[in-house]
Amino acid sequence: MHHATSESREIDWVNTIFIAFAHVVALGAVIYSLIVGVKWENIALAVFYFLAAGLSITGGYHRLFSHKTYRAAWPLRLFYLLFGAAGVQNSVINWSSDHRRHHADTDHDEDPYNSRKGFWWSHVGWVLFKDRLRNLDNAGDLFKDPLVAFQHKYYVPLAVLMVAVVPATIGLAWGDPLGAFLWAGMIRLVFQYHSTFSINSLAHMFGRKPYNKAISARDNGIVALITLGEGYHNFHHQFPGDYRNGVRAWHFDPTKWIVKTFSWVGITRDLRKVSQQTIDRAKLQTNNAIAQANSAIADAKTSIADAKTSITTPPQNPSNVSS
Repeated sequence: MHHATSESREIDWVNTIFIAFAHVVALGAVIYSLIVGVKWENIALAVFYFLAAGLSITGGYHRLFSHKTYRAAWPLRLFYLLFGAAGVQNSVINWSSDHRRHHADTDHDEDPYNSRKGFWWSHVGWVLFKDRLRNLDNAGDLFKDPLVAFQHKYYVPLAVLMVAVVPATIGLAWGDPLGAFLWAGMIRLVFQYHSTFSINSLAHMFGRKPYNKAISARDNGIVALITLGEGYHNFHHQFPGDYRNGVRAWHFDPTKWIVKTFSWVGITRDLRKVSQQTIDRAKLQTNNAIAQANSAIADAKTSIADAKTSITTPPQNPSNVSS
């Protein structure tokens, strides 16, 4: 099965119009705020929303629902589903289905956000076109959770509720419902989009590959900083069943810290992680592959140099040998 060619792709007008609308409104909101000023409460609410929706994507949509790397009590699942809707990245079932396909066929035709199609496509272009290969059969397990099924069925009204109604209602407390909506709803959303999208684009193009040189996914510390720890992408693609992305103690992975902390009070449980021996083996294999590649390059350079020498050195025969 293959994706349709660019000539036959069909624009998803709902996604395209909404994303364009969000960017225009966010830009207008910034200009409006520069003119009339902005209340610190609106900025604080936007930061909270960025963190809550971000965690719901990283810890919920991604590590819990897509990869089943741990189990969570229903209040946390409900939090993830509500603030995941605030991220406006589709229902968790659609999101997880796309993501599972991404892992199953990374950088090939059936990968929805194939990085080999370029930065623009993997960053946001894939969202703007209808995906003819989307099939929710690979997410059938998620329908068994009543909360997940509810969010999938009522995703659009939940997104409107969490992006517009809730922030504006909270903003009434300090007399600025419009400002609260603009900052926690739209400005925050645009920042959140590009934060999440950078995992599919930047983290497949820039960074290190300490665990598997053969895949495009890379460990990128800067991406980790803006995505609550999702930037250690080479590790994640090599070990997608691990609840951690930043495996080292010094890696910036707040999602891992929060999931682990919740396990101490029973909110999360059955946290899955690969053994240190398995991680070390992957790193050793990668280092060996690098050493072999460097050795092959050195041998090739030596062969080329020898060939050049043999070409430029005149043959030694009696006619050019002095007596």
